[in-house]
Amino acid sequence: MKTNTDSLIFDLDGTLWDATATVARAWNKAREQVDFEVQKITQYDIRSVAGMQHDLIYDKFFPDLTGAQKKELMEVSGRKEMELLKKDGGDLFTGIKEALEYLHNNYKLFIVSNCQDGYIEAFYEYTNLGNLFQDYECSGRTGNPKGDNLKDIIQRNNLQQPVYVGDTKGDYEASLVAGVPFVYAAYGFGKTPDYTVYLKSPADLKRLF
Repeated sequence: MKTNTDSLIFDLDGTLWDATATVARAWNKAREQVDFEVQKITQYDIRSVAGMQHDLIYDKFFPDLTGAQKKELMEVSGRKEMELLKKDGGDLFTGIKEALEYLHNNYKLFIVSNCQDGYIEAFYEYTNLGNLFQDYECSGRTGNPKGDNLKDIIQRNNLQQPVYVGDTKGDYEASLVAGVPFVYAAYGFGKTPDYTVYLKSPADLKRLF
């Protein structure tokens, strides 16, 4: 991979950091601000849907809500999530900051996530790592699935030999859509039986690249 790769595109949740505690807290604060019944959401619940397209998460968690209620909850929880993420953030996986700083010297770095619009910017603001990445895309901004967003990043940055790094089966499937090699972050939230290379820890990125 060292010979041919010119860029690395990263998933965010479960690959770069763990913000599930903060996100769960935001969702539960949002429950108090709507006038309809919403079940309590745990950190485990948030972790279980890591990698899903943001709007589809509401269909999974709240199938009995009307479309209007889901939209309202999405707006309220989204605002609360951004507020808390900028203040409390998440936990970077051990070694990821050092790995990104190392990779930045030799590769172009990007983020593609299925998060809501504004989430990646909150990650940048809290971690002060935004200067390491050249571009990013998310389903919350485009409304498109991850595979299409990967293709957009590749095209608009004229990437020749990119690699996608993620932790879920959905990430792997997105890499197939985009036609790029996949590196599985086995330390993350998800499981996938299909991968080209796997990482036991973020430090392995320095060994591979």
